Amino acid sequence: MRKRFITQIGMGVDQHGHESNVTKAAIKAIKNAISNNCLQGLREIGGMTNPTQMIVEVRIAAPYPENINRSKVLRAIPFGRKELIVEKGGMIAYGIEIPELGDVNQEILVVNAAVTVYLDL
Repeated sequence: MRKRFITQIGMGVDQHGHESNVTKAAIKAIKNAISNNCLQGLREIGGMTNPTQMIVEVRIAAPYPENINRSKVLRAIPFGRKELIVEKGGMIAYGIEIPELGDVNQEILVVNAAVTVYLDL
């Protein structure tokens, strides 16, 4: 039976040169969510012997969910059987347009990530 072990929350921002593609901000959100955790309980309590045994569900909320490179985003998760759910959300804030940085508008893309780790017990 599939059981949740942890849900980690993160946020990522892409300010320049994104052309409304949320991939970089989504990767930053995932890394923000998973970067300060040590999941030793997966082994010590859950009995996991190999990190490929965990199931990792990534839920992304982004202002342009249709503009995401799903395979690049999933590469931000180092181990496990990966699942990705992308939905409309996040935020668009406004900064300044700097053409030298590849900007085509003033949008600052903010993406949220919820990363849930499961084990089959």
